[in-house]
Amino acid sequence: MSLTHSPARSVGGMVAAAHPLASGAGAEILRAGGNAFDAVVATVATLNVVEPFMSGLAGLGAATCWVAAEQRVRCLDFIPPLPAAFEAARLGGEDINTGASASGVPGNLAGWCLLLQTYGTKSLAEVLAPAIRHARDGFPVSGLYAHSAATTEARASTPEWRAVYMPGEGACAEGWVVKQPRLAETYEAIAAEGPGYLYGGPLGKAMVAHLRGLGGPMSMADLEAVEPVWEQPLATSYRDLLVHVPPPPAEAFQIPITLRILDGFDLADLEHLGADHLDRVVRSIRLAAETRIINNNRSPGEIEELLSEANIAPLRDRVLDPAPITARTEQFGAAPPPEVAEARSHTTSISVADRHGNMICLTQSLGSPWGSTVVIPDTGVCMNNFMNWGDLNPASPNLLIGGKRFAMCLSPSISLRNGAPVLALGTPGSYGIMQTQVQAMVHYLDYGLNLREAIEAPRARLFDGRKVVLEDRVAPEVVAELRRRGHEIELPGPFTMQCGGMQGVSRDPSNGALAGAADPRRDGTAAGV
Repeated sequence: MSLTHSPARSVGGMVAAAHPLASGAGAEILRAGGNAFDAVVATVATLNVVEPFMSGLAGLGAATCWVAAEQRVRCLDFIPPLPAAFEAARLGGEDINTGASASGVPGNLAGWCLLLQTYGTKSLAEVLAPAIRHARDGFPVSGLYAHSAATTEARASTPEWRAVYMPGEGACAEGWVVKQPRLAETYEAIAAEGPGYLYGGPLGKAMVAHLRGLGGPMSMADLEAVEPVWEQPLATSYRDLLVHVPPPPAEAFQIPITLRILDGFDLADLEHLGADHLDRVVRSIRLAAETRIINNNRSPGEIEELLSEANIAPLRDRVLDPAPITARTEQFGAAPPPEVAEARSHTTSISVADRHGNMICLTQSLGSPWGSTVVIPDTGVCMNNFMNWGDLNPASPNLLIGGKRFAMCLSPSISLRNGAPVLALGTPGSYGIMQTQVQAMVHYLDYGLNLREAIEAPRARLFDGRKVVLEDRVAPEVVAELRRRGHEIELPGPFTMQCGGMQGVSRDPSNGALAGAADPRRDGTAAGV
């Protein structure tokens, strides 16, 4: 039992998000009688305002939900197909970071609105009200915002970006108040007209005209074709939980592969954060990542077969083999340059539960900080750069093809115990998403840490080859032993955003008690009602 690192607790509802004002927006809706679906839309819309470098209405995302009225888990995929006119060959294999060709079709607004329409109880105007208020009134930026703005300014491709997100003079500093009146007006129009304001309406027309003028491939037909997809989640057992993540084409199946491997070991008998604990987890993650890379874009049935004991047992044997493992963790082919890998790690995740038993975990992104940095004039809307996350290697099973869905690593999870929802857990972090969520679950389930302790505990981020970025709150002798076993350990300091920015909510089915925790690696907070 921890006396100093307790999660937030309540029975009326819980919101864990990457910014206090966003968590507060969700809690505000819960206090007004809304449910978890109302609250999550208020939260993500507010994140567009207060954490604009991580996500926005022109981004992409996915959600995993426990629907109390239906007693089932559902996944919603709002990652639309690529623009039909997108041609990977025309780009010559170059990674896309900025500019109009970097932008995928926006899916977030469509996903938010479908969640609200299907299961919400509040109007779109009601749940967008906090975002509109914060956009118009402004908010003081954090050190993280200021740092992200400083690093993004060098690659920002348009004057509109600086006009919206930076001071008129000088550098952006912590405490500067940013106001976004054009974004407030855009949200007011969406509140009045619904998602059609983007998907076929005035915002969509302005977006396509601006992107086309810059040479981008997106069309009105691409926008009008956006339709989020309800899907059956992929589920696997780990200890006494049944863990649910989005199914293919999502790349989230790396998580159940890793959990299946680890479920064959009694980690609780190993010293917490000792060499054996970390070695087994790291080796399992590396093998699961390589399996995911060569099996991207398989059918759900084929992925289920990958999870069979016949396929998992050989991987488990390799974990126990003392020979070092060298494998890929990112995507097909050679590792991306470090600056490209870093640019992919900016995402956000939200976990919400209400008094009715509903629970939702949603992960969304713009790709890189402020996406492509293309801001649609007079709207306050910043475009994503998800083409930078895709694979342009012609031999890859995840090659980007115009008009087709593509595999993404977003992995919001809902876990059940004895048929009842007990944990919503998600994180940003590019391909590290599937790595760090597993590590937190091991801390939580195998070693008995409370939710906050499990999220704050030291984590590792693996990269291609044998590279492991390990937070240095691990004993020096353990680091030395891991290096002796063949892991190329880099120590970035006690905390690093390379290891994600996790948000979690747990529920005790016996009494409805909720706990929430947010990651200190970012600006997150959990707010109970």
